[in-house]
Amino acid sequence: MISLADLQRRIEAGELSPEAAIAQSHAAIEAREKEVHAFVRYDSSAKAQGAGPLRGIAVGIKDIIDTADFPTEMGSSIYRGWQPRADAPMVMMLKRAGATIIGKTTTTAFASRDPTPTLNPHNLGHTPGGSSSGSAAAVGAGMIPLALGTQTGGSVIRPAAYCGTAAIKPSFRMLPTVGVKCYSWALDTVGLFGARAEDLARGLLAITGRTEFAGIVPAKAPRIGVIRQEFAGAVEPAAEEGLQAAIKAATRAGASVQTIDLPQAVQEAWRIHPIIQDFEAHRALAWEFSERHDEIAPMLRASLDATVGLTPKDYDDARRISRRGRREIGELFERFDVLLTYSAPGTPPAKELASTGDPRYNRLWTLMGNPCVNVPVLKANGLPIGVQVIARFGNDAHALATAWFLEQALAKSG
Repeated sequence: MISLADLQRRIEAGELSPEAAIAQSHAAIEAREKEVHAFVRYDSSAKAQGAGPLRGIAVGIKDIIDTADFPTEMGSSIYRGWQPRADAPMVMMLKRAGATIIGKTTTTAFASRDPTPTLNPHNLGHTPGGSSSGSAAAVGAGMIPLALGTQTGGSVIRPAAYCGTAAIKPSFRMLPTVGVKCYSWALDTVGLFGARAEDLARGLLAITGRTEFAGIVPAKAPRIGVIRQEFAGAVEPAAEEGLQAAIKAATRAGASVQTIDLPQAVQEAWRIHPIIQDFEAHRALAWEFSERHDEIAPMLRASLDATVGLTPKDYDDARRISRRGRREIGELFERFDVLLTYSAPGTPPAKELASTGDPRYNRLWTLMGNPCVNVPVLKANGLPIGVQVIARFGNDAHALATAWFLEQALAKSG
């Protein structure tokens, strides 16, 4: 993979020009895109900007995020050729930081569940995950150092795990979702893919200007609470092997690690995530559902048809449960710096199963709004396995510092 931090250091030292850094991404895209299919649109003439902390950094934008220079088709025939007038705020934040928007990456239809043509860069017979398929695959294939995705259930952390990249789903609303096709306004979160935790920290510093992302170093002796989320169902042996490897490496590196159960109110919040998601999706996609129903991708259409009876009372009850869950999650972080759990139920499913995988180990954390970072741990039969580091709401910098600690611990133990 291409490291954003390494590129920045070399550009700042005068060892590499921004133009040469962008040329590196162009060459990698030319070499791998024909087999991975990560991009919907790719600008082969994209050039480096002359200034800004992200000069020389090629970025892919998930195709539900508005771009003035590329169509935004949202993975749906309904929006084929649709050209926004303006860039979404997130895209402008990248441009103002000096980034080069090199193309639009594939997304499942309206960031739901119908698979894209993108293939897993580690094994083309497997899914890269969804819904941010192209962004995860483009970074995992070493085409670009940074990409934007979104998560409503598990659409940043899971594809990152499947494609072997680092990724952050930040605290809810830290990054703006204006100009991003809405699925659920209480859940939709913009996230970043990169090679390592340090790359994500540098990307967030440049994009947001938030000083907490400056000078992040690996955490020292973090207190880690391990949660297996048994209420979410069983995992494959490979996922448990990955979690055990992370626990072992963290313990050896000086972390205190304790396995804990989540409070009942938090487990209940996991159950009601789909109610909030589906109720809001019916409002966010009301025009498409009413006016272009038969053109909606089949899996999403079936889901919308099945949940048409959700009532405002169902939704209000679910929101109350989620608020209780957030209170109790907050209390857990009095005893632990971070929580550690699976990023996905196992290795990426085979492509012929027509599934982008299951978000059941991610959706609770999207609902709770906590920052989550995927850390690649190992490979099982050549396919990546990741774990996710979860920090207190608003403490994204600490999530990244602990992920960096874990990356170093795993490198030493490997």
